[in-house]
Amino acid sequence: MTDWVDTCHPDIREMLDYWQRKCGRRAMPSRSDIEPSELRHFLPHITLVDVVSDERRFVYRLVGTAEVELRGYDPTGKAVADAYFATSADEALKHYEAARRTRAPHYVADPFQAVDRFVGEEDLFLPLSNDGETVNMVLVFSISRDLFQPDAEPR
Repeated sequence: MTDWVDTCHPDIREMLDYWQRKCGRRAMPSRSDIEPSELRHFLPHITLVDVVSDERRFVYRLVGTAEVELRGYDPTGKAVADAYFATSADEALKHYEAARRTRAPHYVADPFQAVDRFVGEEDLFLPLSNDGETVNMVLVFSISRDLFQPDAEPR
């Protein structure tokens, strides 16, 4: 992680630190370890994705209001492959899969074209596990910027 931790957005670092504290002595925390009240200022930028054992593989459970606004719709309940926000479904899925497979944080800084605008994003994919071994959910924290408005504050 040391290659990106020193250069990522400070909020990404803060979210990573929070996740690491919640791990305790485990490889990863569970969803029940994450306290929404402790992340109140980050909630609009958080997405929770279930890892499922059918062909959908990853399904949006909860999508923060800033993420819904950026997308222009709420993908809650849909498979990531059907409602991704990336250059392609394969591009989106590989990041969820990396967090699931490695059971470790996965960071992506990726500018891309989203329908009618260019978006600069920093995403942190954080695995969660009920049993400390199997990833059953991925928490995604995103910082986004409209690249047509370079002075705009991150959303």
